[in-house]
This record gives sequence, C-alpha cells and structure tokens, in this order.
Amino acid sequence: MGSDSDLPVMEKAANVLKEMGVPYEMDISSAHRLPDKTAEYARTARDRGLAVIIAGAGMAAHLAGVIASHTTLPVIGVPLKSGALDGIDALYSTVQMPPGIPVATVAIDGAVNAAYLACEILAVTDSEIAKLLEEKRKEARSLLEEKSRKLKEERGL
Repeated sequence: MGSDSDLPVMEKAANVLKEMGVPYEMDISSAHRLPDKTAEYARTARDRGLAVIIAGAGMAAHLAGVIASHTTLPVIGVPLKSGALDGIDALYSTVQMPPGIPVATVAIDGAVNAAYLACEILAVTDSEIAKLLEEKRKEARSLLEEKSRKLKEERGL
C-alpha cells in the first residue's frame, strides 16, 4: 500500500487471504516517495515466492503501475477513496495502463475483490484454493437465499 492510511481498506484483503489460507506480505511503499524501494520490491517478488501482487493506493495512485513495470507477475490494483475526487483519480490512474504493462483493477476500495481475484489466479494451479473458492460461493448463495426467504416470510409474500 502507498501509505499507512490505506491500511483499513487493505486489511480487508489480508483477512480474505488469511481465511483462504494464502500466505501474504504486507508493506508500505510509495511509487512517488519511495520509488527505489517500490521497484526493488517488484523486481524481487518472484524470488520471494510471490505469485500475485495486490497494490492499493489513492489519489495519483501510480503504485500498481510502477510495480507492474518492474515484474511480470500479475498485479491487481486497488484504487483507494481519498482526496478531493473521492477515488475517481485513483481509479483512472490505476486502470489507464499502456499496452504491455497490464494492471487488473477492481472497484474503488475493492480490496476484498482484489483478494478473491488473487485467489482465483492462484486457483488455476492450486486445487485446494479452487475448492475453497467454490465453498465460499456456495455459502454466499445460501446466505442470500436465506435472506430472500426471510424477507418474503416477514412481508407475507
């Protein structure tokens, strides 16, 4: 993440990864204020055993793009709500990448979906994660069906 102020949102991604049993790293590294650290982090990520990087940043939000420019690992950008434009600037900065330097981008403050997308990428070669993802989807469907049933029951429908 680009700043410690990003932690409340990015912690949600960490919680999903923990729940899915996916080991992860978490660090603060700004594309603008710590460019050398950011580049080194990205360049050495594969050697550290990383398979996907989730990068969350607000405002100018160049973190995901800078990381993507220094690695061929999949990078998922999380534009964070901040500043006068409430995250729209971060969304545009994250999603507008030049050809050959892709960044998968989720919604503003979409750290939960970033973690699930990372798990889906890992599930291509990890059947245990794939199984857990299926179970999560099944749980979500059951929960929503139960809410629907309750709503109809409460309203006599």
